[in-house]
Amino acid sequence: MRDVLVVGPQTRDRMLVAAAGLDRRYRIRYAGPDLDAVERFDAQALLDESLAGPADGVVGTKDRAALLAAVVAARRGLTGPAPDAVVTVQHKPVARERMRAVVPGATPRFFVPHGGPPPFPPPYFAKPAVGRLSQGAQLVHDLGALGRAPESYADGWAALAALAGVDLPPGFRGWIAEEPLHGREVTLEGYVHRGRVTTVGITDSLKYPGTNSFEAFAYPADLTPERDAELGAIAERLLPAFGFDGGFFNVEFFVPGDGPAKVIEANGRIASQFAPLVAATHGRSTYDALLALACGDDPRWETRPPDGAAVSYVVRVFEDALVDGVPEPEDGLEVLVERGRRLSEQRGANDVTSFRLAILSEAGETRAEALARARRRAERLSFRLRPAPPP
Repeated sequence: MRDVLVVGPQTRDRMLVAAAGLDRRYRIRYAGPDLDAVERFDAQALLDESLAGPADGVVGTKDRAALLAAVVAARRGLTGPAPDAVVTVQHKPVARERMRAVVPGATPRFFVPHGGPPPFPPPYFAKPAVGRLSQGAQLVHDLGALGRAPESYADGWAALAALAGVDLPPGFRGWIAEEPLHGREVTLEGYVHRGRVTTVGITDSLKYPGTNSFEAFAYPADLTPERDAELGAIAERLLPAFGFDGGFFNVEFFVPGDGPAKVIEANGRIASQFAPLVAATHGRSTYDALLALACGDDPRWETRPPDGAAVSYVVRVFEDALVDGVPEPEDGLEVLVERGRRLSEQRGANDVTSFRLAILSEAGETRAEALARARRRAERLSFRLRPAPPP
């Protein structure tokens, strides 16, 4: 039985490892806290902990955890993406430059604000140069209104990159401004093994009506075979250009009604939220492939149409509140908030206009059936919220 180290684990990792029975096939060891659940961390201490004890493979499923895993794999001589490749993917301006060189037709216009005249007129979609999920992302007409990009996340990221001896890009704590994109949002997930890019599947992003906040992620995406092939071809050019090998990745796209798809961003990690969807429709968890890949094996993913459909549903509210109560634990439910605290004080928020309460997954023969099940289940959840007092 081989040893697998999971660094910076999130609660979801433990749930999905157990659900796939991987803790019966591997000796799983978890090192460090969920790096997104703590304000700051000691990068050197995390590395020291991760270098102790046996390991035949190492993985991290969030952005900074994936970077730490790359550093650990390099130090221990294990399979994994090179740390500098992960840094390239995760630093948005550097990644955009690489994209523009290899997939120019799929790369939107962008620039790094430096106080000079912008190269194209507003509006701009602004994002922190280093960040997670959609935190801090916003549509702006005046770049001067952005202020300083969030620093604590970028500081932790920089500390991990420094452990690998990677030269940090200039302005890594700043912003990137891009032209707004339009169309359907989808995510292609796959992995690279010995230079060969394999697509696992493509997932649709569904939003709450009238908002830019995600309501659900539906698998499989409802795209034509030609669009599937277009997105796969972009990924096959893009990941090798990053120097990325030996790991899972996902690439987010806008797919318009007409014209070429545009890359929103690439991520050098598994799309862990989608693992239950793939397991429900393919009978195999992406975590199974992730651990095999980390141990140096070819995951040998079987490319075939999924059986049915599945959704990952995000329970949200759009006003701050005080949490008086949360649901009891149940299978397939992730509660993201704690009682006794304001929503704005918790780590459930991942965009600038809403607050995540929970994530749940459901499956069905069709997308409509899976989505209806998820909405009914979400309505039954016993969150108790009351108006928050003035801060």
